Amino acid sequence: MLPFVLTTFSGAFLLFQVQPLIGKYILPWFGGSPNVWTTCLLFFQTQLLVGYAYAHFSTTRLKPKTQALLHMVLLVVALGLMPITPSESWKQHLDGNPTFRVLLLLSVSVGLPYLVLSATGPLLQSWFGRLRPGVSPYRLYALSNVGSLLALVSFPIYFEPNFTRKTMALLWTVGLAMFALACSWCALKILRLGARPATVPSHIPVVASAEPPTASERPVRWSSKLLWILLPAIASILLVATTNKLTQEVAVIPFLWVLPLALYLMSFIVSFDHERWYGRVPYFGLATLSAGVVAELLIAGVNAPIGQQVAGYGGSLFIACMVCHGELFRLRPGPRHLTAYYLYIAAGGALGSFLVAVVAPAVFSDYREIQIGWWLVSVLLVSLAVRDKSIGAMLAAALATLSLCLVVPGLRSSQGHGLGFWNEAKVYLGNFWLPAVLLVVVLVGAFFSFRERRFRWRWSMVMGGYLSVLALGLGAVLVWQMTDRDRRTSIQSSRNFYGVLKIYDYNPEDETGHFKLLVNGVTNHGLQFTGPAQSTRKTTYYGENSGVGRAIGLLPANRSRRLGFVGLGAGTLTAFGRLGDKVRFYEINPEVVRLATSVFSYATRTAAKIEIVLGDARLSMERELAAGDAQRFDLLALDAFSSDAIPVHLLTREAFEIYLQQLAPNGVIAVHISNRYLNLRPVVEGLAHEFGLGVVTILDGDPKDWWLYRSTWVLVSSNRGLLTNPRLIEAADIAANQDQPEVIWTDDHASVFEILK
Repeated sequence: MLPFVLTTFSGAFLLFQVQPLIGKYILPWFGGSPNVWTTCLLFFQTQLLVGYAYAHFSTTRLKPKTQALLHMVLLVVALGLMPITPSESWKQHLDGNPTFRVLLLLSVSVGLPYLVLSATGPLLQSWFGRLRPGVSPYRLYALSNVGSLLALVSFPIYFEPNFTRKTMALLWTVGLAMFALACSWCALKILRLGARPATVPSHIPVVASAEPPTASERPVRWSSKLLWILLPAIASILLVATTNKLTQEVAVIPFLWVLPLALYLMSFIVSFDHERWYGRVPYFGLATLSAGVVAELLIAGVNAPIGQQVAGYGGSLFIACMVCHGELFRLRPGPRHLTAYYLYIAAGGALGSFLVAVVAPAVFSDYREIQIGWWLVSVLLVSLAVRDKSIGAMLAAALATLSLCLVVPGLRSSQGHGLGFWNEAKVYLGNFWLPAVLLVVVLVGAFFSFRERRFRWRWSMVMGGYLSVLALGLGAVLVWQMTDRDRRTSIQSSRNFYGVLKIYDYNPEDETGHFKLLVNGVTNHGLQFTGPAQSTRKTTYYGENSGVGRAIGLLPANRSRRLGFVGLGAGTLTAFGRLGDKVRFYEINPEVVRLATSVFSYATRTAAKIEIVLGDARLSMERELAAGDAQRFDLLALDAFSSDAIPVHLLTREAFEIYLQQLAPNGVIAVHISNRYLNLRPVVEGLAHEFGLGVVTILDGDPKDWWLYRSTWVLVSSNRGLLTNPRLIEAADIAANQDQPEVIWTDDHASVFEILK
């Protein structure tokens, strides 16, 4: 038993430890986009499917001795590919959507080791069943779940704060070698067993039930097989969508990757431990409450505190996954079908990730996955209740389905363009008075028919049909409202690997007040008036009195200036350009470049010479330095935040080393730190002091004009005379941060917990 325990636990631990580790490695190479982790999830779930398929066909088509020898060969080859540290050559510039490149990188770096680890668990359970036919192998499945969860929890809490990425990769390699030794021990026992026939069926026992399987061996219905795919697919959709939501609005960090994945895994563990942990009626009710929580969070948007967002979205995800995995456990087959059952589950998980990572960006112009995922949950609740003719479950499904009347107003109000939640809710509930009346009639009829059991089937079908129509109807309304809102409030909307961009058109009938607004997610990235006299007006966070505006105004006026800006937006900062100036933008999103040069005219109207470098700013600057082409900027402004998320790799010690090499003597780095959730000032000040530079924080707290926003900029420079200029001192925020300890982020460690507001 001991070798199987060690191998199972260590294999599961390594399997889930490598996910955040490799994601942390490659995140800075692809611009820090949340979709980097989405693509990683797609790869890991697809590779898990491949591993399960290998285990399935190995245990059903090969003799035990051949299984052991083949698996040992694969393990040796995997060890030969160590370490898993990806090559620096993958950092080269790439235009367009990098999804395929991320998948290729992961395949080359961790493809085979991950496949071997994912297949080992099922193989070991099959081997254990042959060696110890009188002992249940289900404990190994439970142990693997413990190892997986421990790996996820320990990464952000213990490993990331205490070890560098290189050290973690080395430890993982050592762990794989120890795992290979333990697995060889197990394989040796199988080889010694020889060709002796097993006394129990050779299968992959994936269901950790408290009692031996007693399910019927009759053929499985096609509807059950369909649900084996749909249920894990919906759970996977909500997992990836929830992770996207959190990372888009807070920060792309391992903790916010690991938390949803851990909740997803916990729901699997709890559901498959014993059927007592999942009750259909209470969880259908909890799903109703969860839909309401999601609606409230969608309404509040970025105005919701970070704690509420993490708890609300995380808790709702757990409930949805409990429903999906609980129903999946109820549909478990007999032992003869368990290998197929396992494969269907893995296929569903991979399908869900594929739909969010690949299909959704190509189909939708906005993030719709959470809303659609919850609608699919409601439809499946109805389908399952009708399938089993469960009156109580149907009542709970009715409540869950009708709760979407709260989600629809939330969709309209989440960006601040609706009538307010309760006003919207009254409108929608008023439109659903007829379905509500019909529901009462159906429920009354169902109650009396339940007393006469000969009518129970008839009324269950009537009620089920009613709920099906209602769920499908609400889904149609949901989709219509999403597209209708975009059609009425924005003139353009586009989505790609780097996020969602929308153009809003305001006051088109007013010649002097007509303006266009660029929004990335929920954050304004530029505003420009269209009238000729107003088109060069400086707006939003970039007014004359903003930190960056004051810094540019203090640069030498008797010569041309070299300005560098990380993040193009609408191109507003080009309004500071003068004849003879050279302005160089670093922009990772090609769609931003297209909009800034077609819809907006800042970049075409400026007298300065404009250069736009497409790609991640940090990597682009690294390449310039390697080529001996230091830009010698008089001012370098960092303003590359997508939505309210922080691209952490742009604010690390290693990043600042690059920026300083790109500065001219006495040059200035201006960092835009306006943020709803995080206080970035200690990070920038800590980096300034780390390099022995002067620092001042400029607060433009009360702009006089509506088109100028409150903003906070931190200026860093070796030119202390400039930083003490009265023009800066009058707007300096000196005392506000005295009690906040400085924080220094590195590529190996960056924790947002240190800077939460």
